[in-house]
Amino acid sequence: MPAFIRNPKDFWTGLVFIAFGLAFLLIAQDYPMGSARRMGPAYFPVILSCVLMLIGLATAIRSFFGRGAPVGAFALKAMVLVTIATVLFGLLVRDAGMVISVFLMIMISAYASVHFNWKSAALLGIAMAAFCVLVFDYGLGLSIPIFGTIFGG
Repeated sequence: MPAFIRNPKDFWTGLVFIAFGLAFLLIAQDYPMGSARRMGPAYFPVILSCVLMLIGLATAIRSFFGRGAPVGAFALKAMVLVTIATVLFGLLVRDAGMVISVFLMIMISAYASVHFNWKSAALLGIAMAAFCVLVFDYGLGLSIPIFGTIFGG
């Protein structure tokens, strides 16, 4: 790592943000943009991509000025567990419902932490499931089953 990069974590984080922003910007190029008054399908992704790239640029620039810890070991266990939790949520939400899917996603994701505690993870899972039901079902009126077809819902 060059000596002028004083905070490697911020530097690499900034580059990842910029890379994701560029990828989403390239994907959105095939859609019509529209205007602020009549937004097309590309409007929100393009604006979000630009904001993401600006955050990445600010983070990367910040890495040249403040001292920071070096990049540590790659957290493969955490990455795999969080990915599995997200995919499992997507696969289960229709059949098992939002409550079970959110609870399982929180439990599996929490297990990825080195500070994992069954009791606090279960409490967080219950609280998040209740919050998601309140927001998405009652607040927004989305048609996501609370308890899926497995439970007769």
